[in-house]
Amino acid sequence: HCRKIQVFMAPENQQSPSVRSTLKPCVSACSSFLLVCLIAVTLEIFFFSPISSPNLLELPPPCSSSFWPTNNHLQRVVKLGEGLLKHPEDISVDSEGILYTATRDGWIKRLHKNGSIEDWKMLNSNTSFGITTTKEGGLIVCDIEKGLLKVTEDGVTVLASHVNGSKIRLADDVIEGSDGSLYFSVASTKFGLHNWYLDLLEAKPYGKLLKYDPLLNETSILLEDLAFANGVALSRDEDYLVVCETWKFRCLKHWLKGETKGKTEIFIDNLPGGPDNINLAPDGSFWIALLQLASPGWEFIHTSKAAKYLVARSQKLIMLVNGVSKKATVINVDSDGKVLKKFDDHTGKVMSFVTSALEFEDHLYLGSLNTNFIGKLPLTVG
Repeated sequence: HCRKIQVFMAPENQQSPSVRSTLKPCVSACSSFLLVCLIAVTLEIFFFSPISSPNLLELPPPCSSSFWPTNNHLQRVVKLGEGLLKHPEDISVDSEGILYTATRDGWIKRLHKNGSIEDWKMLNSNTSFGITTTKEGGLIVCDIEKGLLKVTEDGVTVLASHVNGSKIRLADDVIEGSDGSLYFSVASTKFGLHNWYLDLLEAKPYGKLLKYDPLLNETSILLEDLAFANGVALSRDEDYLVVCETWKFRCLKHWLKGETKGKTEIFIDNLPGGPDNINLAPDGSFWIALLQLASPGWEFIHTSKAAKYLVARSQKLIMLVNGVSKKATVINVDSDGKVLKKFDDHTGKVMSFVTSALEFEDHLYLGSLNTNFIGKLPLTVG
């Protein structure tokens, strides 16, 4: 037979003095240990965090996205060079209609009109992003590690690697003026390519807009304190520049000519996503690629400093919160900043993390950091 044995402890008022004297130091020691652990974790998160004193992010109002309902037009793209183009971030086209893109395997690739793809120039870099063709031929490339590069049939030349004595980090996008001047953005002077989301979490203005003068071989600063300066475009008359501030969901207009020369104003704001690259369209409007910066349901992270510190400590949490690979959106904006068209892939089924949109011969060519092809969309869809 089995006997049921009950073990019990007498209430504290019935415990002997020796038992009480033994328990109290144990409880006190455990409480102290837990307190020390809590303090240690707090110190680790807040004082040894890769970000410092983060700003709260002003997210766009919900109406900014609901105003233009989803249409999934980007799911209709033709995939150019599928399997041969590793994350083509930006696209440019020359006077002969040849498309260029910089890919993550170090190549500048050319897409010819007959559909063939050429490995044109090896840059030995997987950090080449924004590109533009020049009127004299060749290509200007923004390389995150090397700075501003000129690529021709004869080879690669570094045009600008420093400004005011400081190394240029995270050069992002570039456009050439008719006089040969190059305007290019520096997204961040603190964070690099592989930890760019930390710049978003810190949400401070580390970006710049620079100008390279080919006659003087000098680089100067046009604008500072930009919130992740990204795409850069010239107006059709070259009287102003548009530069994208990704973390502020807006684009700025910087005047180059006229009575307002040197002044800066808002071109468009409250965008339903963070603006990445921007390109001038043949009719004088602009195409802007928009990024979903936070995964749905995780937007609150950017409105809490404590949450920002916590997420910044974990790459897994960053991947969970980061929403850029979950959808794709591009918009067409007129010269006054009015949205004319919006195309998207609301679920990222075909296109996601679209970083650039270039119009050429009635088609839209789409670059992405999450595909192995360039998307080609006939503009007759909308």
